[in-house]
Amino acid sequence: MSYIAERRQEERDRRRTEIVDAADTLYAEAGWDSITMDQVARRARLSRALVYVYFKDKSDLHLALVERALGILRQRFETARAGATSGLEEVEAIGRAYVAFPSELPHYFDACVRYQARPVGDGEIDPNEAVCLAAGSRVHQCIVDALARGVADGSIRGDLGDLLATALALWAFTHGVIQIASSKGGQIEQDGVPIPKFTEHALGLALRSLRP
Repeated sequence: MSYIAERRQEERDRRRTEIVDAADTLYAEAGWDSITMDQVARRARLSRALVYVYFKDKSDLHLALVERALGILRQRFETARAGATSGLEEVEAIGRAYVAFPSELPHYFDACVRYQARPVGDGEIDPNEAVCLAAGSRVHQCIVDALARGVADGSIRGDLGDLLATALALWAFTHGVIQIASSKGGQIEQDGVPIPKFTEHALGLALRSLRP
C-alpha cells in the first residue's frame, strides 16, 4: 500500500471510529430506540451524508456497536480467566463476568441482546454481520478454552463431548438467567428468593454439572 493510500485508509478508519463513538455515547445516554442517524452525525460533528457513506442505515451502525460490545466482553472474559488456578475456576470466573456485564455496561449488553434476536438469513451474509459472527465465535472460544483446560487438569469431567456445544449451552443458560433476573426479578423476590441468591444458585448448578 502506498503512503497516500495508507493515509486515506487511516482517515477512513478514524472517521468510522468517530461515528461509532458518537453512537456509543448516545446509546449509553438515551437507549438505542431514541437514536437517529441525524443525532449521530451531529454528535460526531460530521455531515449526515458522510455518516451514510460508512453505514447504510441504523441497523448497519448497530452491528458496529455489537462488534465493539463483543470485543469488550471477550476482554472481560480473558481478564477474569487470568487469575484462575484451574479450568473450572476459569469457567466460573467467565460466568461471573457475564452476570456482571449487563449491570456494568448495560447498553453493550442491550446491543448484544438485540443482535441475538435478529433472524439469521439463508443468503449472503452482510460483511458487518460476518464481523459480528466472528467476534461472537471468539467470545465462545474463551469458554471452550477454559473447558479444555479443566478437562486436561481434571477439574472438569471428561465426558462432556463436544466442548463448543457445551460452551454454547453454558452461554444460553447464563444468558437466560440474566434475562429472567432482569425481566422477572420482582416476581422472583416476591416468591422469597433474592436476585443475588437466584443468580448464585444458578451458577452453582452449572458448575456442579461440570465437576467430575
